[in-house]
Amino acid sequence: MPTKFISLFLLLLSFLGFSQTYTVEGIVKDQAYTPIAYANIILEDAENENLLLGTTTDEQGFFKFNDLKPKVYNLTISFLGFEKFSTKINLLGNVNLKTVILEEQKETLDAVVVSAKRPTVKRLVDRLVFNVENSTLSNSNVLDVLKHTPGVIVRDGSISVKNTPPVVYINDRRVHLSADEVQQLLEGTPANNIKSIEVITNPPAKYDAEGGAVLNIKTSKNIIAGYHGSVFGSYNQGFQFPKYALGTSHFFKSQKLTAYINYNISPRKDFRNNLEDINFIENNNTVSSWETDYNRDRESANQNITGTINYDFNDKNSLNFSANTLIAPRANSITSVNSLTEVFGASKVLDSSFRTLNNLVSEKFNLAFSLGYIHKFEREDEQISIDLHHTSYDFSEFQNVDTDYFLPQASSSFRENRFQTFSNQNIQLTTGQIDYVLPSDNGSVFEAGIKAVSINSDNVLDQFLFNNGNREEDINNSDIFIYDEKNYAGYVSYEKDWEQWSLKAGLRVERTETKGESLLSNSINTNNYTNLFPSFYVLNRLKNDDEIYLSYNKRIYRPRYRELNPFKYYLNDNAYITGDPGLLPEIDDSFILGYTINSTYTFELYYRYEKNPTLELPIQDNENRLLKNIFTNIDHNESYGLDFTTYTGITKSWNLYVLSSLFYYENNFFAVGTNNELVSNERWSVYANVINYFSFLEDNSLTADIGVDYISSLFLGPSEISGRLGVDINVNKTFWNNRASLNIGVRDLFNTRNFTQTTKYLNQDWFVDSNMENRLLVVGFNYKFGNYRLNVKKDDIDLIERDRLEKE
Repeated sequence: MPTKFISLFLLLLSFLGFSQTYTVEGIVKDQAYTPIAYANIILEDAENENLLLGTTTDEQGFFKFNDLKPKVYNLTISFLGFEKFSTKINLLGNVNLKTVILEEQKETLDAVVVSAKRPTVKRLVDRLVFNVENSTLSNSNVLDVLKHTPGVIVRDGSISVKNTPPVVYINDRRVHLSADEVQQLLEGTPANNIKSIEVITNPPAKYDAEGGAVLNIKTSKNIIAGYHGSVFGSYNQGFQFPKYALGTSHFFKSQKLTAYINYNISPRKDFRNNLEDINFIENNNTVSSWETDYNRDRESANQNITGTINYDFNDKNSLNFSANTLIAPRANSITSVNSLTEVFGASKVLDSSFRTLNNLVSEKFNLAFSLGYIHKFEREDEQISIDLHHTSYDFSEFQNVDTDYFLPQASSSFRENRFQTFSNQNIQLTTGQIDYVLPSDNGSVFEAGIKAVSINSDNVLDQFLFNNGNREEDINNSDIFIYDEKNYAGYVSYEKDWEQWSLKAGLRVERTETKGESLLSNSINTNNYTNLFPSFYVLNRLKNDDEIYLSYNKRIYRPRYRELNPFKYYLNDNAYITGDPGLLPEIDDSFILGYTINSTYTFELYYRYEKNPTLELPIQDNENRLLKNIFTNIDHNESYGLDFTTYTGITKSWNLYVLSSLFYYENNFFAVGTNNELVSNERWSVYANVINYFSFLEDNSLTADIGVDYISSLFLGPSEISGRLGVDINVNKTFWNNRASLNIGVRDLFNTRNFTQTTKYLNQDWFVDSNMENRLLVVGFNYKFGNYRLNVKKDDIDLIERDRLEKE
């Protein structure tokens, strides 16, 4: 009997041993700690290769095998574009691999077909990084990539971050171009060389204190010896005129020499129609009303050439030269304005009308050259860099304005007036900068640097009148304005990362000295000031992969050069633009408190106070029946709000991007010409942008995106801008192993992005209904040739351009 019990007991133990099962689980992420969805997981019996199990990771990168027998397994994790991960598991109990990091492949040969992956988003202590390299956006241009970048708004011919225009950098170097020129450069630059877009809402001390948020565009390039290039183009058809863009880029690498050049030209013609109503008020009564039908055709064919040459003397020393030229030739820069104004009396009876024809030609040369040197020390990542930069900007414009005045029902004019204007702006900008980076063994980084800037701006305005057909100089409206500015800056910055915390703090000091001289008025304006610009950032990574962060910094906006010009630049007999050489700089204080859930959903509370902002203030002179646009300092603006962003996968072939913002904006300005009374406008507004990304076919070579954006009405100084809604659709197909791509789309599908502008306060009553060619049929192509698919270790292509050169 005991023997039977012992045998039965041993049999039961054997059965229990064989019936015991375990689990293997883990989370797969890339080097940026972003979860990798749909990675392939293979679990193979080490003794029998034919016995294997397979699964894929979910949207959070998680995988799990259940009911595994205790034995030895080989685990393999793979995902396109990453090195395989393999490990051996002796399964004697439940195994949790926790987080497995996949490293990006260091080489992809031409024989391998690379399918684009979706862009990823990573948050650092002081910025958000939007990684787009080899993504579905690589076949677009850089401006299109910005349209999909979290926190960035591209609309109505402008780029903004948190309702303010950002300063654009390329590889940590400032782009010194006007807002229009920045867009032309980015629209003509292919995105296949873009590694990532860094959105720095509150820039640290390393960056110039000038401007608001920073967009830092990181480029990547091949370091294998060889050549690759591309040609690209697009065709946009509006309801009135077509618009084109053509370009080509080329890259060459030898053992020590790297060269890159990009050329693009964008011949286009744009139409705009404004319907304007203005009521002139005296003693609280409307004494005259003007209704204007304004039509403008603007032709341009801007050309941009960007090139860089980098020479590596050895592993420690390199020299870089870059040049950027933007040329707008006179023959292709033509603007024609035809406006008809009807004048009504107090009884709304037509008194008279006048028609104005304005023909304008312009010419622009914007040339930038820079030289940079980098020395790397023995300690890893310790380096010193020296950068020299010079910009030469030359803009000239000639306009001829003819106005005919008519009585009601008359076919011939009872009075004619004609004047001509020639203006020229020549700016020479020179900068020198030294930056030093010192890492430590404990993971902290110390940075310091100095910078000097010298600016000289010569401005000429010559106006001519016609008396009895004779051309005479209008000496009362002709002037020469000379402006000089010197700026000296220094900064220090400290950064430290722990397992759960990241900290960065810095201080920048800037000394500015300005002098503006008007020869007509024989007046000199000087303004010297020194400012401190602190910055602080702290980020806490919580145990559940959530993050909470806080940032603060102070920024400055110096007046643009055209805002300082005291000229009265007449657009017609009854309207002009004038600047103020005594403008003060704007100083901003910004706070952000953010929380990110599971590295996917981000909520941000922000507050910003703007002191002495500059505004182009529209003013109607009721007594003289004039329309003025005056650049002036307003008292202050104040804004705060809640932002929400996410970039997440819904399914394997569907990704969703959402940006929404509920914000309050208060404008406080002085009513120039109306006893300088302080007027306040305030409004809660909503902005929302939703983009759906779809991929089709087994190799993801067919993609589509559908975007909807909406902004409710808001105030801009004294003017209320109406709400707008837009829908964009784009389809992209790649061919020939990703060497070629074709995209077709429609922007502003329902033509709902036009807006109205209402200025109504005190004795001001002005309304504009603006209509532009927003709805466009877009067709674009891109073809890459050479050994562009040999992608290995990355280096940077440096592009340096220019800023504060704004000219309409």
